[in-house]
Amino acid sequence: MALTKDFRETVKARADRNPTFRAGLYQEALQTMLDGDFPAGRIMLREFINATIGFPALAARVGVSDKSLMRMFEPAGNPYAANLFAVLQALTRECRLGVTVEAKLARPARPAGERVVV
Repeated sequence: MALTKDFRETVKARADRNPTFRAGLYQEALQTMLDGDFPAGRIMLREFINATIGFPALAARVGVSDKSLMRMFEPAGNPYAANLFAVLQALTRECRLGVTVEAKLARPARPAGERVVV
């Protein structure tokens, strides 16, 4: 008989007992999205939701069905910005993360061959 636990159970147990770990999961998911890897960030956020509040409770707070929320955070999901921000707001409030989100936009790249006139 194997003495291993399911990955989700392990992450949930640690998130339940360690607020720093819980906040780190959330921050890493958001930073990954802000860095441009939206699919990976969305999957990380799904894992965070499973480890903390769960989809049924989150759905009740956001006003979207839990099945719709699960689809939004699947690998091929594509959440509307309004739904994503509602989820982020609910997670920040309900999970008592103490996390401040700060978005820093990089200067947009210039098209190749564009000249800068000073």
